[in-house]
Amino acid sequence: MKADPKGVLTGAHFLDGDHACSEGALSAGCRFAAGYPITPSTEIVERIASRFPQVGGMFIQMEDEIASSIAIQGAVWGGAKAMTVTSGPGFSLMMEHIGFAAMLETPCVFVDVQRAGPSTGQPTLPGQADMMQARWGSHGDYEIIALCPNSPQECYDLTIRAFNLAEEYRVPVMIMMDECVGHMTEKVVIPSPEEIEITERRYTTAKLGEYRPYFTDGEMVPPIAKAGDGHRFHVTGLTHDERGYPVMSPEVQEKCVRRLVDKIRLNAERIISLEESETEGADVIVVSYGITSRVSVKAIEMARADGIKVGHLRLITAWPFPEKRIRELVGRTGAFIMPELNYGQMFFEMQRVIDGKAKSYLLPHGGGTVHKPEVIYRTIKEAALECRPQVEESAW
Repeated sequence: MKADPKGVLTGAHFLDGDHACSEGALSAGCRFAAGYPITPSTEIVERIASRFPQVGGMFIQMEDEIASSIAIQGAVWGGAKAMTVTSGPGFSLMMEHIGFAAMLETPCVFVDVQRAGPSTGQPTLPGQADMMQARWGSHGDYEIIALCPNSPQECYDLTIRAFNLAEEYRVPVMIMMDECVGHMTEKVVIPSPEEIEITERRYTTAKLGEYRPYFTDGEMVPPIAKAGDGHRFHVTGLTHDERGYPVMSPEVQEKCVRRLVDKIRLNAERIISLEESETEGADVIVVSYGITSRVSVKAIEMARADGIKVGHLRLITAWPFPEKRIRELVGRTGAFIMPELNYGQMFFEMQRVIDGKAKSYLLPHGGGTVHKPEVIYRTIKEAALECRPQVEESAW
């Protein structure tokens, strides 16, 4: 194990996903975190609590998740890159402040290591049932970005990307891990700092007295100012004009919220990341994310060994949802299958995009464990037979 003079690790390590996420935050330049212990995410803040002071950072254990989710926003407006970490029940408590971060355009990162729910549910066992909550949990119209790692290496890599996207679009970014990925241990390669691409915060160049916090000058994302630098500005969750001052009018509401939505929607193709395998010419495509994507690989291998033309589309970015790519594949593919550790959250989004132009199969699972590959394999086989009934099953 090697560390550079600033205390950032480099080289190959055996880390679980939670610890890899902590190191990714350090590499991204995060130097403030606030959180409250909750299984199965606690290992992230445990490591942060010991590692951040080594690089001049700070971790604060707050009294609850509500306080944690607002503390990081104060840190951001004070000039820090900041994150908080939780699991399902704590994520629910953070929803008001996620909407607040969207309205204030506060670049920050929320990590949710999902467990089986609802309510207290099964704290030590996996789930994927917070996916719709990540997108729609706070009230009003807004957009967020959500990333889904499926390995400790991606927990490291995507944490860096989450901070970069947060800075580029001034938006809260979610890292939607799950208990299995958070607690599995694998090799994680940490590059040297000079090899890592970092998006730094874009601060205003306006003269003192001339800064308007939400004035974009034709751009979708406005520059930000740091509290204490001499700029006088107003920050509020109320509908506001370009100066940040509240204005109660439908015209200002349209202008304010439309940009919050459009800065993500109009850049969706730049934001979305997917992993594809043999989707071209496939009769069946399995769409998956997180730990379920790893289970799906085995099922797909079994089906391909039987001669079934099956592709795999893995959602690395869950939100924005990859509507364009799925619509492109609908015209060439007979069926889509989605296994997930819930009862159809992302499946219903996929089904909306497919719009009846192909068959769709949900493989629901209540969480607590993961799918058996054989279950996914049998559904692939069933879907392939329905799409190509002229092919005898004995041909496989």
